[in-house]
Amino acid sequence: MPDKKETAQGRYRALAYVKGESFAKEKDVDVSEGELQTWPYLVRKEFLAAIIVTIILMVWSLTLDAPLEEPANRTLTPNPAKAPWYFLGLQEMLVYFDPWIAGVMFPTLIIMGLMVIPYVDVNPKGNGYYTFKERWFAILTFCFGFHILWVILIIVGVFMRGSGWLWFWPWQEWDPHRIVAETNYDLSQFFGIDSKSFLGSAIGGFVVISFYVVGTAVPYAIMKMRKSVLLEKLGIIRYSIVAFLFLSMCGLPIKMFLRLVFHLKYLWVTPWFNI
Repeated sequence: MPDKKETAQGRYRALAYVKGESFAKEKDVDVSEGELQTWPYLVRKEFLAAIIVTIILMVWSLTLDAPLEEPANRTLTPNPAKAPWYFLGLQEMLVYFDPWIAGVMFPTLIIMGLMVIPYVDVNPKGNGYYTFKERWFAILTFCFGFHILWVILIIVGVFMRGSGWLWFWPWQEWDPHRIVAETNYDLSQFFGIDSKSFLGSAIGGFVVISFYVVGTAVPYAIMKMRKSVLLEKLGIIRYSIVAFLFLSMCGLPIKMFLRLVFHLKYLWVTPWFNI
């Protein structure tokens, strides 16, 4: 019969005794020779670095004048009218997409993509492992999306978009009287079909939807055939979310290439939106 013991808090019953070490082990508080405490070694260096950067910024701001222009004139619109540098990426995307896509849809997808990262991350080691070996896909995706796309769009908006939002190379002078006659075509117009007709809209929709379907199904089939462990951990739902966000990000440089090289304006034209 199990023993019964009375305590000040109540009564409990011991069901069984298991020999061996306890499952709940206390964490060793001793630090090995190859490890250092976060405080004070790391925090002290970060605090000193923050002080040095703050001093440099203060001296810089006091000794150098900000590149301010003349006071605003309500009767004279600047050419070109540019947004602040941190919004020039969005303004550059307006050249290639409808305003609701460049200004609403893409920023929303960026925010949603950042929000779903903790739910699609299947690395069992959790936080703190950010080496390229452990997070190669996440690191490459971030570098491509931020450094390649976003930073380059800002550079293009600052240095290569001049009067009339025309393209000027860095060695060219911004001529306010320059006129460039460009004829842009929708996808169906390359085949002699009106892009606003039902057939033209159907062709554009087929191309855009096929891009997502094929881009999702082909890697899934390859990973399934190879019995990928990553695919098993992700599952079909999380894999579909990752594939949709990744293909949407890749769609931006593809559309930019088609516009700059082939003068393709829209792939899919509908009465409600244009892509």
